[in-house]
Amino acid sequence: MKRRRLLGTAAAAAGVALLPGSAMAAGDGLAARVRPYLDRALATGAPSAVFGVIRGGRRYVAGAGQDGPAPDGRTVFQLGSIGKTLTATALARAVDAGTVRLDTPLSLPSGFTVPRGETRPITLRDLATHSSGLPRLPANLLTGADPYNPYAHYTLEDLAAGLAQTPLDNEPGNAYAYSNLGFGLLGQALAFDRVDAMLWRRVAAPLGMPDTTTTLRPDMASRKAVGHMAGEAVPDWRDRVLSGAGTSMYSTADDVLRYLGAQLRPERSPLRDAIELTQRHHFTDPATGLRMGLGWHLGTLSDGRTVTWHNGGTYGFSACAAFDRESATAVVMMVNTYSDEARPFDGLVFALLDELGS
Repeated sequence: MKRRRLLGTAAAAAGVALLPGSAMAAGDGLAARVRPYLDRALATGAPSAVFGVIRGGRRYVAGAGQDGPAPDGRTVFQLGSIGKTLTATALARAVDAGTVRLDTPLSLPSGFTVPRGETRPITLRDLATHSSGLPRLPANLLTGADPYNPYAHYTLEDLAAGLAQTPLDNEPGNAYAYSNLGFGLLGQALAFDRVDAMLWRRVAAPLGMPDTTTTLRPDMASRKAVGHMAGEAVPDWRDRVLSGAGTSMYSTADDVLRYLGAQLRPERSPLRDAIELTQRHHFTDPATGLRMGLGWHLGTLSDGRTVTWHNGGTYGFSACAAFDRESATAVVMMVNTYSDEARPFDGLVFALLDELGS
């Protein structure tokens, strides 16, 4: 893939907004129902794939690969923009603690020029619902970037310079426009220059997600899938500045199932109030009708049930997680390849969730 085209897809790679423990023993025929979706993921071009399912209180994980051992619930993948929902949960915890409000204006340390609308400032709610008016990326992100690792070079000094030359595309609160920059700034607003540690302390650790982290420990490295793009191995993404957007987060199917279990039954979670706040409807795009929680997208399944979801991707990995509280069903899929062809793997998650919840 040519450098210019590769950098041009960096905006989309960390997630797009479009909707069409170890696993327990499979019950209710889950193995037979999940297997066709694994086969379809491999047929779509994934070197390997893993699905995790919650249904009827049971958890099931299954993986498959083209060559070599199949991934399982402890195989490490990059999570991509599903990590935005962790940042949104950290925001919700701060709201519950009374340290911020959803309508608190975005504030950063001196030296950072915060873009502002003509009618009002950007609020934390705007950032968490992709309605801030900010563009997808800062104006200077791709200047000098490694085409295979486009965030790795970016520093806080670069962010300060980039914000000064980044105008708003829309007035805050007026329209949905997916923004990695917006969620990166949300992370910095909550914990300036300590975003990764904050996400671990406020979200991953309390929910028992030991492998959901931006720090690849040696034991995780030995379990990590190799990312691919166009059939070639590619490096993992690194990001020290905009990581609140999920750009450099790792996780496993087991960890994401614990996370989804907390989404399905918040009352059993230590983060109950924060989780409920993230799932609540906070914004509707007037042009498309797309509905947003905090971080989460709110859609509709074929029979009218609400699906709450997010996808994610880096240049080596793609993931999607979705759940339906009405049927107490959740699905996560992780594959070790990226595709810029209309996110072909997401539809498998929605179709499986629709089938299992009906």
